[in-house]
Amino acid sequence: MKIATFNINGVNRRLEVLLDWLATAEPDVVCLQELKATDSQFPKTAIEAAGYGAVWRGQAAWNGVAILARDSEPILTRAELPGDPADTQSRYIEAAVNGILIASLYAPNGNPQPGPKFGYKLAWHELLRLHAAELLATGLPVVLAGDYNVVPEPRDIYPTRSYDDNALVQPESRAAFRRLLDQGWLDALRKIYPEEQLFTFWDYRRNRWQRDAGLRLDHVLLSRKLTRRLNGAGIDRDVRGVDGASDHAPVWITLRD
Repeated sequence: MKIATFNINGVNRRLEVLLDWLATAEPDVVCLQELKATDSQFPKTAIEAAGYGAVWRGQAAWNGVAILARDSEPILTRAELPGDPADTQSRYIEAAVNGILIASLYAPNGNPQPGPKFGYKLAWHELLRLHAAELLATGLPVVLAGDYNVVPEPRDIYPTRSYDDNALVQPESRAAFRRLLDQGWLDALRKIYPEEQLFTFWDYRRNRWQRDAGLRLDHVLLSRKLTRRLNGAGIDRDVRGVDGASDHAPVWITLRD
């Protein structure tokens, strides 16, 4: 079973990029972020024609998350992160696919920091931690995949001082991610590549893709039930280099039966 996450950065604007990647990579499950489309604007027909069922929660202009399943229909279990009913941003969706509970998440960026946006980021991560603990307690096989907007370690960013004040690398952000791992979640990409420098995002500005000046922001976390089934992972870096690309590359893992 191949499970991927892809911050598409505009699902309609980059629909051709998405469809080409689906046809080439053939993932069984895809978690999408930054749809930048309302529910009615989601390209359901085109995605179904590619062989995928989908559930999604859209939002105009920014945010938006979805889960795609090849040759099946995801069973929606949750369309928001519990804990703050006043939060209307579309950042979390959860569905059952082939016996696994899949979550697609798009955590807040948090910039500029300090400030209210950074406070919202940390509060959102705390709600994610609380919900993740509840999911672990069920004993079910669970995947938390998406754009966490956290660079977990210094090696997960190219050598630079330009991000020193950025919310993505602050100690509080890294601590929030570490608290998830301390619960028992497995960082699948880092499990497969324990020593390598890995990037999943390259900003459009300052030729960062051409210079390989990247960051690792997109993560796939596995519950204990799935850790022994992990047998592969990767980053489809070439997708970042196509015409009209997102600034993120797809990240994927494979699970043995």
